[in-house]
Amino acid sequence: MKSLLMNLIPMPRFGLSVILSTFVAMPCGSIFAAQRALPDAVEQAHSELWNRRIDKHGIILDYIGEIPTPDDCRLGRPNAIGWWSPIENGPMFTGMYLPAACERALRSGAAADKANARRLAQGLLKCASVSDVRGFIARGMGTDGKCHYPLGSDDQTHPWFYGLHAYFMSGLPSDAERQQIAKKMQEVADVLETTGWKCPCDGAFKGDFRGGFKGHLFRDAVRYLFMLRAMFDVTRDNIWLERYRKAFAERPANCDKTRAEICAVGYAFDREAIKGIDDHALWIYVGSQGSLAKLAAMETDESLRAQYSDGLAANAKNALASVESHRQFDNNDTKVFGNANWRAVYATWFPQRTQADALKLSGIADKAKRGERKSYEARYMRQPLAAAAIIALAGDGAGRDAVERTIRHYDYSKLHMSEFFFAECAYYALSTSK
Repeated sequence: MKSLLMNLIPMPRFGLSVILSTFVAMPCGSIFAAQRALPDAVEQAHSELWNRRIDKHGIILDYIGEIPTPDDCRLGRPNAIGWWSPIENGPMFTGMYLPAACERALRSGAAADKANARRLAQGLLKCASVSDVRGFIARGMGTDGKCHYPLGSDDQTHPWFYGLHAYFMSGLPSDAERQQIAKKMQEVADVLETTGWKCPCDGAFKGDFRGGFKGHLFRDAVRYLFMLRAMFDVTRDNIWLERYRKAFAERPANCDKTRAEICAVGYAFDREAIKGIDDHALWIYVGSQGSLAKLAAMETDESLRAQYSDGLAANAKNALASVESHRQFDNNDTKVFGNANWRAVYATWFPQRTQADALKLSGIADKAKRGERKSYEARYMRQPLAAAAIIALAGDGAGRDAVERTIRHYDYSKLHMSEFFFAECAYYALSTSK
């Protein structure tokens, strides 16, 4: 031990006992983080994502595991929602990540980075093209490149818009690509307008809806406003701008605040309805923070922009408490990640005739085979990196040190879940802030 420390650390100014006591006091993983620069950490995360976690269609996988077959998708294995499968959150993850990929490509100018951004955008378009139900956004594709689970959600649909809008506005796509994107976004948005912005289902659940955007929560308000405003950018049709202006002044049902006022409060507005935001659920708010940042950047009305800015700042301040939980993640942890063998963990199956059936089935697991690693990463990797992204997306540079410490903390080669892409989201947002 002494000879190793002598080789790693300059000795003249400090005694060995001081160095040893300092190392012992460091949180798990801090020694690893202290030995590399921030760009090196980002490059490791980028390499791990692109070498192993992007499927052939350009969609981010939840983790590396067996891809569901057409029979799995048709029957609903492990469940009809697709939860716990590797293709559970394709548009959600890909859409949230695409703005960072665009920023990287613009900054580097490298052909490979531009091609990566294009690949992600084409993957998102494919998710909206594999179903005969217009407006349906598939969670991802199975082994035949077309099969998919029948239940999408608002969590998949909003990031689909968020990512494609970023790519469309980046200057990266060709004119032909821009036309392709605009046409598909118009198609999906027109359908949602007719459904009251409820997300349609497919397959055996055709005619059902799963999630929507006109509720009273912060997530509802900011995502709905962003999609309306984004559609004006894409189509230049004033009807979307008119809908946006009407929507931000409206009070959703059972709420005494306008959508703009809800945005000013931030995600704290949702704490009563969505439990565990500050403990494990910030990942579902990264896209909302990104959308709020876009709304603030696009808005010309100073009073409305101030409300959006208030929400951004409130979210960043609240996320500071969660970002520090990265210190509790041990890069040498060896907990079992049984989810990679999802067929064994979620072996129970029965026909699902309703969404309630699918939800019930999704809760049945062999906990011994599942292990604890996924929960460990969700709490001490996903949550702090999502918090880092939320802080960075506020755009004012506050909390930079905490964000950088969090990004540098992880050995990304040892992670199982792909949500470490939030590290790049945070880095590229932070790098463009004041």
